[in-house]
This record gives sequence, C-alpha cells and structure tokens, in this order.
Amino acid sequence: MASKQTKLEHLASVPLFDGCSKKELEKIAKAGDEIVMTPGTVIVDQGQTGREAFVVLDGEVTVKRNNRKIATLGPGAVVGELSLLDHGPRTATAVCDTECELLVIDQRHFRAVLEQVPAISTKLLASLAGRIRDMDRQYYG
Repeated sequence: MASKQTKLEHLASVPLFDGCSKKELEKIAKAGDEIVMTPGTVIVDQGQTGREAFVVLDGEVTVKRNNRKIATLGPGAVVGELSLLDHGPRTATAVCDTECELLVIDQRHFRAVLEQVPAISTKLLASLAGRIRDMDRQYYG
C-alpha cells in the first residue's frame, strides 16, 4: 500500500484539491480507503450514477467517452471527482490497464470532512471557478 506521503502528494496534484493545505489533504486522505483493482476492471462507467472518486496511486487507467479514448492516466490522476459534489451521471468510463492501487473517497465521508473543515469548501469552489474560467476561455476566447 502507498505511504502516507505518497497519498498526500497524489492528492495535492488533484486539481480539485490544489488549494488545500497539507493538514486538509491529510483529512481527505483519512476519509478514503486504498483498494487494488486488476487489469480490465471498470472503475467508473459512463452514464452510471457516481458516489465516489478514485485517486490513482499506482498503475495506469484508460478513460473513454462515448467509446473513444480521451486519456491515459497514471499516479496522481483522479477519476470521478465530480461525484464528490453531486449524484450526476458519470461523464466517462475508466478501465484499469494494469493492476491499479487506488484511493477511493466516497461522497458521504468526503462531506463529513467538509463539515469538519468548512474552509475546504471555499477552496473547492475557487478551484471549480478556475476550471470554469479556463473552459470559458477555451471556447469563447
């Protein structure tokens, strides 16, 4: 299993958590569980309701949208982070290419962290606003 430091480094690289302090990342890490998935395992399936996010600690994951490959992800990447915020449908399918070690964070535990440390919510909103601004610039200049 990944060391505490490795988990924190990977969480720090998740755009949604980029404004969080080390102490806040530690709380998020404690809210998650480490799991190992075998090659070919579907982590998330496009269109299905999500209730958790997965941070890749080790291994490689292929992400497909409408059966077209859009990315290959490795350690430090996250899959399904929007499910920490709502119960909307998954926007893509993610499949393990190799054996993968993942930190799974479910929405219920994540929300408990937000209740304990409300400042994280403000940082998440700022991160999301930045992502929306980036997308706006991409599409509208």
